[in-house]
Amino acid sequence: MTAPSSPAKPLPLADDITAPYWAAARERRLSLQFCRGCECFVHLPAAFCPRCTSADLVWRDMSGRGTLYSYTVMHDAPAPGFAGSLPYLVGIAELVEQPGLLLTADLLGASPDDVAIGMPLEVIFEELAPDSIVPQWRPRSA
Repeated sequence: MTAPSSPAKPLPLADDITAPYWAAARERRLSLQFCRGCECFVHLPAAFCPRCTSADLVWRDMSGRGTLYSYTVMHDAPAPGFAGSLPYLVGIAELVEQPGLLLTADLLGASPDDVAIGMPLEVIFEELAPDSIVPQWRPRSA
């Protein structure tokens, strides 16, 4: 008899709008929408640009670099799959490609004592299941 496995983290569910984001993540690429109308990146994925309402959106690969804009330390598990990771960090990074372009993800490889607003970050990809890979953040070495 095998021992019961620990609960898994919830997996992202793609829809028509977010499917290209998750497909890029499976290829270990960070890809965000870009509005050709106002020449700004759009995140979260949308059917139209929240700035100019253009539907002329294309997907562009990002550098995966940013700075820590904000963070929180999670002491309570939002779902059973997170219980083994407590406490863990969730970071909001401002991407280098555009001021105000924010992406929220877990901040891996750092303890609460190690983080500081403005610290450089880079994207990494965490495999939650064989076909489910999510972008996460880690501190970037200088």
